Amino acid sequence: MIKFNLNGHEYIELNKLLKVLQLVESGGVANTLITEGEVKLNGKIETQKRKKLVIGDKIIFFEKTIVIVE
Repeated sequence: MIKFNLNGHEYIELNKLLKVLQLVESGGVANTLITEGEVKLNGKIETQKRKKLVIGDKIIFFEKTIVIVE
């Protein structure tokens, strides 16, 4: 499990999270995978590329689980 710290920010956008964690090569790849339904947010498929993720959100991307923390 990966814990991602917002470091005082209110949120991070889903496509940026995947890029920052280096789970994808580029933002374009992140956008494609999100719109193709490869990402789950809190147990449901999420297709919004710029979905705002906040503390407590749980993302599943292939076999990686990411939790948003403070």
